[in-house]
Amino acid sequence: MHNTGSRLTGIFGGTFDPIHYGHLRVAEEISEMVSLGEMRFVPAAMPRLRPPPMAAVHHRVEMVRLAIEGNSRFILDRREAQRQGTSYSIDTLQEMKQELGDKGILCFMLGADAFIKLTEWQSWRELFGLCHFIIAARPGHALLEDKNALPQELKHECEQRWASGPAELGHVPCGLIFLAPTTLLDISATNIRARIAAGKTARYLLPDATLDYISAKQLYSDDR
Repeated sequence: MHNTGSRLTGIFGGTFDPIHYGHLRVAEEISEMVSLGEMRFVPAAMPRLRPPPMAAVHHRVEMVRLAIEGNSRFILDRREAQRQGTSYSIDTLQEMKQELGDKGILCFMLGADAFIKLTEWQSWRELFGLCHFIIAARPGHALLEDKNALPQELKHECEQRWASGPAELGHVPCGLIFLAPTTLLDISATNIRARIAAGKTARYLLPDATLDYISAKQLYSDDR
């Protein structure tokens, strides 16, 4: 039965080094598609499965804050930035679940390429007991066309979890996977950093307020 008091909370983690319009557009589309009450942006301090970010965590937190200002549904969540050591999603989800209580439903947003590597995550099976997964995939992505594109172990875990549509996520507290066809803009933080390091403009790839902050703090200008 649908719990009308439940609140769907989106979680968007990442290094955001820097945050750009690709991140913001996909967050906006998924918020609308799934009718999220809020979308929490969670900048990671020290991610385990990728190289250390170029910009210090306090700069990345501030860049996110500036980028999402003015969107009442977007919230900056600083918990991973303030946590010592490596960031684990399991810790973040357990904390949020405790804070939101039984009525809160967590929807963890991931790109298709990241989801395919889920078995490398800390306590990955336990994540399904804490949240739903929303997989952002570009139309035409292999995963949207064929769920057999997943590695065997993950494919087996996911078999009974596929949601037929976004409305299903509000009916159960956790454990479903919704494949969301979204407009994935071909913008990458790597490319933005390279442009800035080369003295080229990154305007229109990310919000002006964030770009002005990068310029003021001279971030990425010595990335070469």
